[in-house]
Amino acid sequence: MPGTNLIVPVVLWGKHAPTHCISSVYLSRDQKTLVTGCYDGQICIWQSDPETLKMTPRCLLVGHTAPVTCLSRASIIQDNNFIVSSSEAGEMCTWDLVDGKCRESVKLTQVHTNIQAYHMCNSEDLRLFCNGYYAEILIMDPFSLEILFSLSSKMNPDWISALHVLRPSSRKDDVVLAISITGTVKVWSLLGHENKQSEPIYENESKQIRCLNALSLNCCAYNQRTVLIVCAKYCQIYDAGDFSVLCSIQAPSGERWMSGDFLAPDRVLVWSTEGKGYLYKLPANKLRGKAINSSVPDHKGFHGPTVAHDSPVLFGILSHTDNELLSCPPAMRFVITSSGGRQRRLLLRGDSAGVVSIWNVDDAATPDLNKVNTYAPLVLTSMEIAWSDMNPSPVGILDQLHVPDESEIKLTASIYLMALNRLVVGREDGSIVIVNATHTVQLQLLHGRHQQLDDWPPHQLLLGHNGRVNCLLYPHHVHQRYDRAHLVSGGIDFAVCLWDLFSGSLLHRFCVHAGEIAQLIVPPHNCSPRIQKCICSVASDHSVTLLSLAERKCVTLASRHLFPVVTIKWRPADDFMVVGCSDGTVYVWQMETGHLDRVLHGMIAEEVLAACDETLSDDLGGSMSSGSGDLQGLANPAVHFFRGLRHRNLTAMRAATQRGLAALQHAGPAAAGPLAAPARPRPAPLTVQPFRSNPKDPESHILFFDIEGLIVELLSEEYSAMSPASLEAAGLISSEYMKAAALTQSASPDATKRISDFFGRVKDKAGDMERILKEKDKHGILAKMKEGAETVQTKLQAKAEQLKNHLDNKDDGTTPKKRPKEMCLSDAPHTMEIAKILVSLLHAWGLDPDLDRVCESKLGLLRPMVPVCFGVVSRHGHMAVQLPTRLISWTEACAAAPDDPLLITSDLPPELLTQEKLTRLFSSKLHWELSTTLTTNHLLSIVALANTLMSMSNASFLPESEMARRLHRPSTRSSSSWAAEEEREEQLAAQQAHIKQGWSLLATLHCVLLPDKVVATGAKNFKRPQVEMLARRWQHHCLEVREAAQALLLAELARLGPKGRKALVDNWAQYLPLYTHTESINPHAAQKEPAEKLAKTVDEFDEEEEEIVRKPSSLAELKRKQTTAVVLLGVIGAEFGQDITSEGAAGNKRRKDVDSRKSSVVEGFTLSSSNNLARLTALALTHLLQAPACPRLPAHTPLRRAAVDLLGRGFTVWEPYLDVSHVLLGLLEMCSDADKLVPSMTYGLPLTAQADSCRTARHALTLIATARPAAFITTMAREVARCAAAAQSGQPSPAYHALQKGRAEVLRGIELLIEKMHSEVAELLVEVMDIILHCVDQSHLKSKGLNEVFPAICRYNQVSHCPATRRIAVGSHTGQLALYELRAGRCQSLAAHSGPVTACAFSPDGRYLVSYATTDNRLSFWQSTSGMFGLGAAQTRCVKCYSTAPMADVARLNPARLARLVWTNSRTVTLMLADGSETRFNV
Repeated sequence: MPGTNLIVPVVLWGKHAPTHCISSVYLSRDQKTLVTGCYDGQICIWQSDPETLKMTPRCLLVGHTAPVTCLSRASIIQDNNFIVSSSEAGEMCTWDLVDGKCRESVKLTQVHTNIQAYHMCNSEDLRLFCNGYYAEILIMDPFSLEILFSLSSKMNPDWISALHVLRPSSRKDDVVLAISITGTVKVWSLLGHENKQSEPIYENESKQIRCLNALSLNCCAYNQRTVLIVCAKYCQIYDAGDFSVLCSIQAPSGERWMSGDFLAPDRVLVWSTEGKGYLYKLPANKLRGKAINSSVPDHKGFHGPTVAHDSPVLFGILSHTDNELLSCPPAMRFVITSSGGRQRRLLLRGDSAGVVSIWNVDDAATPDLNKVNTYAPLVLTSMEIAWSDMNPSPVGILDQLHVPDESEIKLTASIYLMALNRLVVGREDGSIVIVNATHTVQLQLLHGRHQQLDDWPPHQLLLGHNGRVNCLLYPHHVHQRYDRAHLVSGGIDFAVCLWDLFSGSLLHRFCVHAGEIAQLIVPPHNCSPRIQKCICSVASDHSVTLLSLAERKCVTLASRHLFPVVTIKWRPADDFMVVGCSDGTVYVWQMETGHLDRVLHGMIAEEVLAACDETLSDDLGGSMSSGSGDLQGLANPAVHFFRGLRHRNLTAMRAATQRGLAALQHAGPAAAGPLAAPARPRPAPLTVQPFRSNPKDPESHILFFDIEGLIVELLSEEYSAMSPASLEAAGLISSEYMKAAALTQSASPDATKRISDFFGRVKDKAGDMERILKEKDKHGILAKMKEGAETVQTKLQAKAEQLKNHLDNKDDGTTPKKRPKEMCLSDAPHTMEIAKILVSLLHAWGLDPDLDRVCESKLGLLRPMVPVCFGVVSRHGHMAVQLPTRLISWTEACAAAPDDPLLITSDLPPELLTQEKLTRLFSSKLHWELSTTLTTNHLLSIVALANTLMSMSNASFLPESEMARRLHRPSTRSSSSWAAEEEREEQLAAQQAHIKQGWSLLATLHCVLLPDKVVATGAKNFKRPQVEMLARRWQHHCLEVREAAQALLLAELARLGPKGRKALVDNWAQYLPLYTHTESINPHAAQKEPAEKLAKTVDEFDEEEEEIVRKPSSLAELKRKQTTAVVLLGVIGAEFGQDITSEGAAGNKRRKDVDSRKSSVVEGFTLSSSNNLARLTALALTHLLQAPACPRLPAHTPLRRAAVDLLGRGFTVWEPYLDVSHVLLGLLEMCSDADKLVPSMTYGLPLTAQADSCRTARHALTLIATARPAAFITTMAREVARCAAAAQSGQPSPAYHALQKGRAEVLRGIELLIEKMHSEVAELLVEVMDIILHCVDQSHLKSKGLNEVFPAICRYNQVSHCPATRRIAVGSHTGQLALYELRAGRCQSLAAHSGPVTACAFSPDGRYLVSYATTDNRLSFWQSTSGMFGLGAAQTRCVKCYSTAPMADVARLNPARLARLVWTNSRTVTLMLADGSETRFNV
């Protein structure tokens, strides 16, 4: 399940609007959204008012790396807010306009110049017709971005310069009319069933006309008789029948035409590169007669000779009043919109200054022949204008350094030092500022005491550059080999400076370049030792140098490049640095000597670059890093680190979002080599990324809060301060578990003793451990959490395993390697501060005033000062960030909200008052109306964090309690206790309880109460959490996130109620994968049936879900839908089982029944007779449990874990459809290695995937056992019997192995059942004993009694063990007595009583066995006689029978305590009854 990493981006924009040089423009049909693409690759979404067309920028979509050339709608449905964008680099993306998520993105080799969205016949939604720098026309699906088919040319194939698709009035098919750049007009007709498999589709006819490099081609929509073709110098009207010229229009002098369209059969609108629209009336005699309305040229003068008055007449101009010159042609588009039933025709224009203007063409469309009118635009706006409307202006990250009267110093470069929590910012005047990152963020965004302090937080200034600082690099981040104090900066003054971070002094100034420094990079770690101490710098004079930080001199100056440097690759083994330039040449330099080895061109050059990539990917395994702008390659510069400076920051941002994921994937056991030590496998809780859309802009900053990274850091700080003894007390290490595991191993008495001694010793040594823990720095101890190899308890485990296996070689596993203590800038750990900022920003202030007071006083949260600009990170590393200007659109909402009397009386300036009011409105209401994605992510984040903080001791953000918490850590204090100490203990305990309760209330508010409270505040369109996003995280790898997702999903499903859940089930049932018994047929199921069958559900618009049900457009999407469907239906089935299985409603409810798709496609969706859905869901879940590991479904994935978890939760619902023994054995197989993985399963840090699966499987087993104890026990007993039979025949089955491996688990399960469900187990005691004897290693019973080995079972009076003769007797529910002879390994059963056996006991010498049953009130003595000399079968017979007094009925109610039998000597037995009476009997 991709993209499950929870990241919350928050943007600090600063006072300057981002440059937005518009390259394409689009307005939605309903006039609510305007979209502009720019030359820097961003796309801006504007919110517009359909009536007045007043627009405010709402959101910026980041992801393209080249100018956005085309924007197009993606669906015919009005409310379906998706658009498709395409860029000059061949990238295409489908964006969701509501939340800015990128749904799909591809990179094609073809670059489009124009996209027309068209609804073809026989297709249910739009298709994109694309043309561009390639010789075909591509027809693409807007949602999957797959090429469906292409149209090729037979005659003069060439690039297509313009195309138009239309459906002729009398025909059923679609006609594509296109013109190539050489002036060949071509026509294709399409029937709508074309696909990739069919042979090439050639044009039906083609004709050469005199029209080169046409810019656009439009067919008249009114009579389809004329065609307008626009070229730069002139535009011409052609006859559609034979393509003869009817008339032409010259461009005004000094201008060139861009494109045009018909307004009526005899009027056209053409616009020019100067951004003006010209309206012309065409000569009527050219279009005379019926020809205007019909397409038959009945008039003989239709093609007559041209005469003077036949030229088109200009009757209107649309232009700006100021007529200023443009630096490049604007993007213009003619759109026909409809809102409220009226059509409007608008001309949009976006220019390079970022100004958007709109003309209403209808105002100008009626010709006034006497004079030419000029019309001004209806609307004129731009980002700058919107930004300047904001008062106070948006916050930047270093606003505290701004002196009110001076002009602001722009920020030009910045990096964030994670370990030190420092933000280093280079500015335009050459100064570099170093400041505490969390403090400066807190100052910009949150209210609190810090607002009153002057000069807080303190900052450090490094002065050394003259002029702008271009780039910064902290090499230690990229690789540990560099000095931690070194910071490198490059400026516009040609110099590279080396700084000492801690003292703030300038260590050296390298002046070797002859141009400004553009980029600083770190060479790979396997270069020669001398190069390893260097960093590489690139400058604008096309030179590259290697500067040695150790020797303080330039090692290599590579400066003979004729063109700008685009890529740098490394061949460390050959000592080569390979430099690629923008003209495609490649220079190979020797690093040590600085000698130019060779210059390559053409194909060879490309191959050499490609070869460098291969070697690097091997060497750099999973190395992980980065501080500088070249995040694209992490520590690996081989990936184009540097796609031209324009996009330096985009790539940085992308990588920042992907970094967390990469880190988690790479930190497998493979990375355990020398590489893994410096690498940081955990995602950083906070990264601050600089962001600018254009090199001229000052930087804005995006804070990426990684929820999972934050949780891990919080917990590891918490645990690293606890000693093993207190960890065990908190249930984080369990030695209990070890005992169950030890039972299944054969017993050598000394080994068990050594194990228990070892555990004892460890607890005594808690003090020493504490010391070792303290000596290690906090990154060291948990750095390899992913391997689980560094944690203390795993070492204990490893030690214990060694002792068990009698390994003599001592491992040095128990003493962690000591690294020097991290030198830091004397700050407290900043993880809590990061958490404080994030929770304060996400919390819904104002919904529950009491809770708000608790938050401020007890938990130490701070109220936000400004409405926060959040972002959304989507797949493929694309991102959407909100613009601060969206506030302008909320002013009405704000004005309507009631005023707070306290605010009005304060002496704040009015603009701050409105801002404060807006902020309060935002956090209580508007925040939750933005989009479902944001709501889901933010609720997940805050619930997960609240739960984490609740589980920590005393986790409050108040500074005083922070100090108290540091002083008072359980288990670290000395044992001295005097009165004051105790009193303090009590206060602390009370305080801790308050804090825990506060967090729990916070979690409850966001998990359960939020929707109703937000709606109560008057929110009209509260965006619900998305059920499917929660379902995908049902088994997220981070436990806290997983629990939050489960709680939120269940709360949301409960809130939907039966009707909502039914709608959900109906929606998703169609995606449930169909499994045959052996193999899954799902990928092709979708293609086997006619498209209409699946399309049944298209076009329904289900309000509750806010999601349009569409046919999945690609296989990947189908797969995603299927996995989501399995989890979602599984959850609904497990938690609200009646919804899925309710027999009565099933008939009409399963209209879209899934199974019928296989059998009876023809009749459509037949009514289902039974509750088929539950069966199919159960089948899908078991398939996921049992499918063997393969590349498509690896052994340990979240999906498989989710299936395991849901099988456990809903076992009672699924049971009728499951093969119980298969399921149980599958689960046992999964948790078989539990004891080797991690003894502690509750440890909150991310487990390895394997440990996680194991934990989930173990939990599921427990759930199944407690839900259906009888099924669990009988199935297990049956498997045990099968195994025993298989073992005797000498062919152990796979089931046998699963049972052998899972023995400890089975024992745990049974122990739990005896504890929880005493009476249910009593009915199946014989089966239970079979299982126990199979699972416990027999050697334990040689030396010890059953009550020592497995004490739980001895709580039953019906069980007795005689160590002397090594026999066990069990009285069954049917009145049978089962006698197990452990020596012979066999079991015989006697019919002893007519009802359940109440108690039985062996005599001390083992000669007699006494049994008693209350039903027939009989007490029998049994004696075993063996044959002669132990030969022959042993006989057991009844020696004596006594009748006993019947028991009072009252006493029978508690069968477990009914009666006990105690032998007083070898011949006498006492029967003790529950009512206290005792009776003696003699043999």
